[in-house]
Amino acid sequence: MDWLDALPDTRVLRDPAQTAAFRHDESHVRGPEPLAVVKPRGRDALRELVRRAGDEGFTLVPRGAGSGKAGGCVPDARSIVVDLSDWPGAIAVNTANLTLSAPASAGLAAVKEHADAQGLWYPPDPNSWPLCSFGGSLATNAGGPNACKYGMTRRWVLSVEALMADGDVHRFGIDSVKQNTGPNLAQLMVGSEGVFGMILGATVALLPRPRDYLTLLLPLPDMAELPALPARLFAAGFLPSALEFWDSAVLADLRQHGTDDARRLPGEALVLLEFDDPGCSHTGFLEPLLQALGPLAADAQVATTGAQREALWAVRRMTSVHLKQRFPKKVSEDVVVPRDRLPEVFARLATLDAKTVSYGHLGDGNLHVNLLQAGELDGAVLDAALDPLFALCVELGGTLSGEHGIGLAKRDAFLKHGDPFAIEALRGIKRALDPKNVFNAGKVF
Repeated sequence: MDWLDALPDTRVLRDPAQTAAFRHDESHVRGPEPLAVVKPRGRDALRELVRRAGDEGFTLVPRGAGSGKAGGCVPDARSIVVDLSDWPGAIAVNTANLTLSAPASAGLAAVKEHADAQGLWYPPDPNSWPLCSFGGSLATNAGGPNACKYGMTRRWVLSVEALMADGDVHRFGIDSVKQNTGPNLAQLMVGSEGVFGMILGATVALLPRPRDYLTLLLPLPDMAELPALPARLFAAGFLPSALEFWDSAVLADLRQHGTDDARRLPGEALVLLEFDDPGCSHTGFLEPLLQALGPLAADAQVATTGAQREALWAVRRMTSVHLKQRFPKKVSEDVVVPRDRLPEVFARLATLDAKTVSYGHLGDGNLHVNLLQAGELDGAVLDAALDPLFALCVELGGTLSGEHGIGLAKRDAFLKHGDPFAIEALRGIKRALDPKNVFNAGKVF
């Protein structure tokens, strides 16, 4: 593949010492050595890569920051990894349109900072937002705590620029919230994990930055109170911007092995509750909220300053880091069920054979179920350990991935538990848009 060295404005990595980091993401999936890693900066290089891939039978695997948790950017032996970290472009905020445009290479943190500098806000907030790429968040339809009120990334995407199978870069959608000219190809690309084409940039909608916040840390004396909490709040007319939880098992580990702050965490279960409604920081909002919570609010910690709010959120953010340090081989799943099935899923999680601890996004039914010893298992044994969890969530009307995607890690489970008609429809779209199977072959379906 000497032709790679002739690609214009492109860095090419072949040394295994340089390419080793590209064989995995943050999941448990590890791939073989790719044919090469390329870092293009121009469309001519992309056009040639697509042409060569179609003619010679290799595949192009797009990669952002490598922070994904489903093996979506993991190569196989017939892959060239297209590292988009050098892709050019600037972040631009349009205050009249309430939009922001950015290249795939931009960090999601930088995207949020540019919006904030204009008094605006981009709601999607996956836990990896300080380090993930904008393009990766689009390709995986990233979620996060704010999805409770503001939905996932797809909700905010207006237009997408993507490299397609003809070798050209196409723009799908327009920079407006109103566009109704048939099925929306921009939305098709979001969450596609790069199997239909390679996202190079996008324009997203923004909101005025919230002026008020009310953040509470809510210890619950009994785990049984946890799954019913969302319905209790909604029935009282409250819609939190975030509703996060820790179960008793993860709290026990944090208290025994965590930081000094973690060791002081109260409750049998714990909830982080946040509102951003206008005036929510005033007593006229807080008092009826506490009344709605009743006895559950007895030991609530209420953040009254920005520093206090950040301290409460730091507890949530450090949970994943703590568990990763304690159990380096753990497998973290992100299953989701409808909120009205939360009591059932919590009750039945306790019956699974695998040792699990759970935390995550209670407000949208998205549970991060951590199998602490699963990473020590291989192949079919690991799949067998995970399958009861996936089957349970599908049985309850949910699915096996709430926000991390399918990639390689969940492909077999998705094929087993997904709707055959829907899967075949996706394959048909793949054949139509990528007839030579150039883009991220073997992922998702």
